[in-house]
Amino acid sequence: MADWQTTVTSPALARLLATARLPEPPGAARRPAYRTLAAQVRLLVSEGRLPVGARLPAERELALALRLSRTTVATAYEALRADGYLRSRRGSGSWTALPEGSAPPSDALHPVPPDEQGRTLDLGVAALPAPQPFLSAAAARAVEQLPAYAAGHGHYPTGVPVLREAVARRFTERGLPTTPDQILITIGAMGALHLVRQALLGRGDRVAVEAPSYAHTLQALRLNEARLVPVPLTPAFRWDLAEWRRVLSGAAPKAAYVIPDFHNPTGALIDEEQRRELLAAARSAGTVVLADETTAELSWGLPAGVTPPRPTAALDRAAQVVTVGSAGKLLWGGLRIGWVRAAPALVRRLATTRVYSDVGAPVLDQLIAAELLTEDLPAVRAHQLARLRAGAEALAPALREQLPHWRFTLPPGGLALWVATGGVSGAALARAGERAGVRIAAGNRFGSDGAFEHHVRIPLTVAAPAVPDAVRRLAEVAERAEEEGRWQGADDTQPLAV
Repeated sequence: MADWQTTVTSPALARLLATARLPEPPGAARRPAYRTLAAQVRLLVSEGRLPVGARLPAERELALALRLSRTTVATAYEALRADGYLRSRRGSGSWTALPEGSAPPSDALHPVPPDEQGRTLDLGVAALPAPQPFLSAAAARAVEQLPAYAAGHGHYPTGVPVLREAVARRFTERGLPTTPDQILITIGAMGALHLVRQALLGRGDRVAVEAPSYAHTLQALRLNEARLVPVPLTPAFRWDLAEWRRVLSGAAPKAAYVIPDFHNPTGALIDEEQRRELLAAARSAGTVVLADETTAELSWGLPAGVTPPRPTAALDRAAQVVTVGSAGKLLWGGLRIGWVRAAPALVRRLATTRVYSDVGAPVLDQLIAAELLTEDLPAVRAHQLARLRAGAEALAPALREQLPHWRFTLPPGGLALWVATGGVSGAALARAGERAGVRIAAGNRFGSDGAFEHHVRIPLTVAAPAVPDAVRRLAEVAERAEEEGRWQGADDTQPLAV
């Protein structure tokens, strides 16, 4: 294998394995540990959570991390090799693979490839189409400005000034006075989170996270060997402040990652009083609060005249909040523009270190985003929120009619519904959906410890006219998953505690 292939360390793999919960077999019989370990690795590979071609730890290292015998790990590796999920070469180690003839794993949280869009119903990705005609008009204006930038090298580690100004102005309008030197423009929100993670977290640092939380961030933290400490939301989708205080004082996490504004995946909106109390507890623990505001503008369900709370950093008295935002959710995901709002010193530090990775975001994308934020924002927000509202108004009754035993609460905003499936495995739904051409985001992807097995996230971004057929197909998949669950055998299903 090439030297640049992904290498998964023992701690990172142990944490991934902890999320690979498998259906429990009937009765109390336990399967041999090697079969469970092999089944968990197969599940991670087949779901795309463990990349094909990733180099796995040596048997002795993984045995120590999992507190298993080396024989158990060696036997599991041998079983994986026999099934085609692992390849080994003396002196080169072992790496994940797929059996001959297998299709590459698909991830419901990644967009459907263009050549499959006509055959696959995507209920995995929660993203809106571009707001037209606003995007095209903004792009035309941006192209007119481009010659002035083309005369230079095009590298802006902190971002094009006009976009930094626009983002700072929008924070100020939302109740958080901000200057451009507090803004760093990035390649999407995940690029922003990556830079902040590199700057603030070291290997093995604890990070407190909501449960559930944004799946891609959880995965990125695991692969970077952060130690996730989940803090469950209450049944009413509020922060459990007593539990947050216990975690912050007891575990002393280096950072707390939260999504207070139209939370992904639940759509919850946290009020200002809860934000104040969490910040006070974090300040006492010396914990940095990383506030993800990528969905903060998506207030489609608030009553008329009700405004969302101010940004969490507006309540910050100790410069302990680092805010991440994005143009991708409100404007368009094809604009790979995100940002960090932080103290100017941290912005300068991030700009200095990023030159070793991406140098800066594309200039034209930044100019288009600046145009949309400056000239078109009220119209774009109305346009996109109307789409989400229509999707919710079509989806909610269709789900209640077609899947009456599923339960959900209509949120005040955001991009999705968080749905309890009445005991049907979300992972089983995703597998059955894959065979039927329906992408489904299983709930366990949104848990730091493999929780939420009986949940799915359903996007509100399906166009309202397409909702009845989409829910009909989803109900068919649910029926198939339930039937398969009734006759499925117990082989390789006992979870392994790690």
